[in-house]
Amino acid sequence: MARIAGVDLPRQKRIEIGLTYIYGIGRARSLRILGKAKVDPATKVDQLTEDQAAKIRTVIDEEGMVEGDLRKDIQMNIKRLIEIGAYRGARHRRNLPVRGQRTHTNARTRKGPRRMTVAIKRKATAKT
Repeated sequence: MARIAGVDLPRQKRIEIGLTYIYGIGRARSLRILGKAKVDPATKVDQLTEDQAAKIRTVIDEEGMVEGDLRKDIQMNIKRLIEIGAYRGARHRRNLPVRGQRTHTNARTRKGPRRMTVAIKRKATAKT
């Protein structure tokens, strides 16, 4: 099993898909990395040689942040927005959508499940 950037890649997948299991690498970046490392994207992860895996590791290190460093950087950016009192920071603090989406309806992913009022609960129980 290939271990790149602290992540065990799935053995039966193609390397271009396997690299997307690393946080911060999507399909486009995966193909760019494989192009620089001169590795065929159709190669399965378990067919990678140690030399190819080493090339991929070096390209990822050169290319930029992935995994823990990237997560830490994103959290630091959010923390900075909260500390300076920016509007986006306030939205993060209140766990509401940050990028201007409407919240009157929708936004359930960010806000969580609906909280019912007590009156509605009483009506529902009285009917049954």
